[in-house]
Amino acid sequence: MTVGTFRLPNFELDCGAVLPEASLVYATYGELNRDRSNAILYPTSYGAQHSTIDWLIGGDRILDPDRWFIVIVNQFGNGLSSSPSNDPACGLAEQGFWFSHWDSVCAQQALLSQVLGIEQLALIYGWSMGAQQAYHWAIAFPDRVQRIAALCGTAKTTEHNRLFLESLRAALIADPTWDGQRFQATPDRGYKAFARIYASWAASQAFYRAGIYRQQGYSSLEDYLERGWEANYRQRDPHDLLAMIDTWLRCDVSDRPAFGGDLAKALGSITAQTLVMPSTTDLYFTPEDCEAEAQLIPKAHYCPIPSIWGHRAGNPSQNPQDESFIRQAVQALLNAEA
Repeated sequence: MTVGTFRLPNFELDCGAVLPEASLVYATYGELNRDRSNAILYPTSYGAQHSTIDWLIGGDRILDPDRWFIVIVNQFGNGLSSSPSNDPACGLAEQGFWFSHWDSVCAQQALLSQVLGIEQLALIYGWSMGAQQAYHWAIAFPDRVQRIAALCGTAKTTEHNRLFLESLRAALIADPTWDGQRFQATPDRGYKAFARIYASWAASQAFYRAGIYRQQGYSSLEDYLERGWEANYRQRDPHDLLAMIDTWLRCDVSDRPAFGGDLAKALGSITAQTLVMPSTTDLYFTPEDCEAEAQLIPKAHYCPIPSIWGHRAGNPSQNPQDESFIRQAVQALLNAEA
C-alpha cells in the first residue's frame, strides 16, 4: 500500500466556495500495468477512511491486487481529505458550505489523470456513498469508465432516505454543546443518540432477531451499541459527520443543466456496464429503489444480495457468505467485455 496526498489550488466547489488548497488523500494497492488498463477506483463510504475499507483487497478477497491496481480515494469531508476538521476554509451547511459528489468526482478525476496517469477505469467499486460517487463518475466521465459496481446505494437520495439522514443530523446537533454553528465541546449525548439511530437502520429486524451481534462477541445489545457503533463514530469529528450527511442529502445525478432534474435522462446517459447490488433487507437504500434506477440504466444488471444483514451486507467484513456472493458477481463483471 502507498498513501499520498493530491493538492488542488483554488478549487471551486458546487456550493460556490473556493478552497485555497483542496486536498485528496488516497491509497494505492497493487501495480499499474504497462498499458494502464487495470485500474479500479474505490471511493469511500460514510464515515469511512481508506484504512477501514481496504479489508476487501487481497488475493482471496473481492478485489485482487495481484491483478488490479486499486485506488481508494477519501471523499471530501471524511477527515483525511479536505474536511471541516482539518481545513478552516471548510464550513457546514449552516454557513452555506457543503461538498457535493460532483466536487469529489472532479477532484478524483484530476488525481487519476495528473498524478497516476490513468485515463480509463476498468471498474469503479463503491458501497453506500461510494456507490453514489460511482454513479456520478459514470455520468460525468462516461468515456473514462468501463464498469461500475454500485452496492447498496442509489444515484439520487430518496425522500425516505432523507428522513433517516435528517434524524441523524437532528440527533447530533441536539447535543447541548452545539451553538447553532459549531460544537463547542465533545457532543457525548449527540454521539450516543446518533449511534443508536444508525444501528437501528443499518441492520435488518431479522439480524437482531437472530442475535447476530452476540455471535460477534458482544455480551448484550447495549454492549453492541456502545462498542460496535458509538465507539466507531466517536473516532470521527462531529463536524465531519455533519459534512458527509450534507453531501449525502444532496446526492442527485440529475442535478446538472444537461439533465434539468430528469433522473431517467441522467441514468439513461450511463454507458458503463453497471452492476446494481442492493441488499434485500436494506432499510434506507431499499431494493425497490435500486431496482427502479437499474431499469433506467442501459447496461445494468440487477443482482440483489440475499442477506439479513441489511445495509451492512454491502460491506461484509464480518460476513463471509455475503462477501463470497459479492466477490463472484464482481468477478463476473470484471471478466465481462466492457
